[in-house]
Amino acid sequence: MTDQTSDEHTNDQTRSDPDRSTPKNADRADARPLDEMDSRTRWRAFAVCVAVASLTILDLSKVNVGLPSIEEALGAGPTDLQLIVAGYALAFGLVLVPAGRYGDLHSRKRMFLIGLSVFAAASLACAVAPTILVLIVSRILQGIAAGLLMPQVLGLIQQLFVGPERGRAFGLFGAIIGLSTAFGPTLGGLLIAIGGPENGWTLLFWMNVPLAIILLPIAARLLPKTQPHPSGANSLDPVGILLLAVAVLALMLPFVLTTGAPSDDPARWWILVVFAVFAGLFVLWEGRYSKRGETPVVDFSLFRISGYRNAILIGTCYFAAMPATFLTLTLFLQQGLGLAPVFAGMITIPFALASAVSSWWSGRHVEKYGRALVVVGLVLVVVGFSLNSVLAAVLPASVAPFAMSAAMLIAGIGGGAVISPNQTLMLADVPVSSGGVAGSIGQLGQRIGTAVGLAAATATFYATVYSETGTQSDLVVYHDAYRNATIVTIGFVVAALVFALLDARARRLNGVR
Repeated sequence: MTDQTSDEHTNDQTRSDPDRSTPKNADRADARPLDEMDSRTRWRAFAVCVAVASLTILDLSKVNVGLPSIEEALGAGPTDLQLIVAGYALAFGLVLVPAGRYGDLHSRKRMFLIGLSVFAAASLACAVAPTILVLIVSRILQGIAAGLLMPQVLGLIQQLFVGPERGRAFGLFGAIIGLSTAFGPTLGGLLIAIGGPENGWTLLFWMNVPLAIILLPIAARLLPKTQPHPSGANSLDPVGILLLAVAVLALMLPFVLTTGAPSDDPARWWILVVFAVFAGLFVLWEGRYSKRGETPVVDFSLFRISGYRNAILIGTCYFAAMPATFLTLTLFLQQGLGLAPVFAGMITIPFALASAVSSWWSGRHVEKYGRALVVVGLVLVVVGFSLNSVLAAVLPASVAPFAMSAAMLIAGIGGGAVISPNQTLMLADVPVSSGGVAGSIGQLGQRIGTAVGLAAATATFYATVYSETGTQSDLVVYHDAYRNATIVTIGFVVAALVFALLDARARRLNGVR
């Protein structure tokens, strides 16, 4: 989107909401209109948003390396472990859209502070959980809190910046999120090493508590009070929210319950029928609700924006691959090669560093190169992941981790060129007043992708282990399991690449990048 288009969106929102002006006698920076906030204040507010977002994303990846420790300490089974990982993503996805809608209609700052408070409390409950059931419930609550937070973060970033500055902001956002995703296993392994094999997993959750407590008063001081609001919006559409929640739950639940164990009940796939029914009811209700002059929970007109629609598909497929890749890599390194959690986590450090630099650079140049950045990035991810799987299979166990780490460097360069440019392009033509719900729909796609990808890759991994155990050596079994899981994750990246190529072609035909 050009600078002029960005400014027009901002000006349109300002004109459509003249009553959202500065409160009388307001003397604090966060009470001033956004166009009067100085650059330093805006970037400080951005820093708070990104710090909190990184906490929620870290909990998607750092807990992976703690699963063996949790299994031993609390006697968890395969389904329990799957719920700890994918249940977080499930709860995350369930509340994203209504939380984004509420933030757009009322106050992103209020929702941000509520979400951060709940996240701190849920993390504390996870850390002191005496049983696996308490841990699962607390973990799901933690996912709900993350779902309250993320759409506010995206809406605030879009609200705070326009034009090239927004691209730089999303570039930094992508870099930090990439670092959080990739450094999660390393951080998790380090915390387990500090706390010991039995109790180290509790530190994975304890670390969130003081950080959230520190960030709460800073957020209360810096985040803007005022914001553009959708014209004519006056309700949250509770029926639409309920229908959407049931549809999302029914879509994600069968995948969350998939572990790859022979005991998996195939009847779980019938839940997808419930998804189809409630998704249809949701679409019908939203159409009728909109015709009555009310504001629906999802503005389907957003999907007429091709860049927005294609970016959601790319993000969904990409995030189906990423968390699943890090989880199966961790399983292979710990269970197959016998590496300690802290060393297993270190294999992803080159990915983290490369993706951070690449994301920062891509964010600064996305307006120049557009979708081509994402296409090149996805190609590099496919190359890196493919090379990683081959090296794991052909090299001796003493050498393989180092070579795999180099392959992850290639994938990291590509990965950084995917997340931040795709995020920028997704919201480029979306009005600022709809930034929260638009961002939350994109995040919902990512969380659905995460649940599907984790289920598909881990089920493939463990299904191979169960079928080959006893017929070959343990190392060969885990080599095969990791290879098969990698084929699944690469398939998701290739799907993202197809959507990126289609979007690049559409943009070229329309004369944009």
